[in-house]
Amino acid sequence: MKTLLIMLTPAAMLVLATPFAVAQDSQTPATATVDTAKGLSEWDKIHAVFSHPRCADCHVADDRPRWSGAHYGGTRVHAFNVQRGADGSGFGNPGLRCTTCHFASNSNALHGPPGAENWHLAPVEMAWFGKSSAEICAQIKDPARNGGRSLKDIALHVRDDRLVAWGWAPGSDREPAPGSAEATYQEIENWTAMGAPCPAPQ
Repeated sequence: MKTLLIMLTPAAMLVLATPFAVAQDSQTPATATVDTAKGLSEWDKIHAVFSHPRCADCHVADDRPRWSGAHYGGTRVHAFNVQRGADGSGFGNPGLRCTTCHFASNSNALHGPPGAENWHLAPVEMAWFGKSSAEICAQIKDPARNGGRSLKDIALHVRDDRLVAWGWAPGSDREPAPGSAEATYQEIENWTAMGAPCPAPQ
């Protein structure tokens, strides 16, 4: 009799647990449906920031930052022979580091240099100046071409980096990037949740 009870107990536990397991399965949320149209709408907002002069002028493939936008009346290579730096750091060459002129905050002098902490060019792998929306989108999603970052990393970088934040508070008469750091962070999060779709190449 005892042997029969010992044998029945595990079986009884399995039978009793089955309805609970089924109930648990039925509460598991279904995978979110990718909404390409909404995702592309979010990407358009992100692209408006990434391609804006306050952002793109330092995301260059060569060694020369740009001056561009309505404030400058066109696109020009940064004056004074400013270079990325022979070491590839983006902080400039010895004797002419970016921080020689660009301090931790914007200059109050007329036409004075803008400033933010850690002023430097973006890494070469993050270069997208002059690229199309589709090209920038594909690059942002590719860790081999975005500095080894996940989309979450990029969202946090946009929200938390003080140099990036300068794009929304550039000082003088410079046009700020659209939106805000927090809004762009949320747009990247939304775009990612919707499958991070990219526009078709033109």
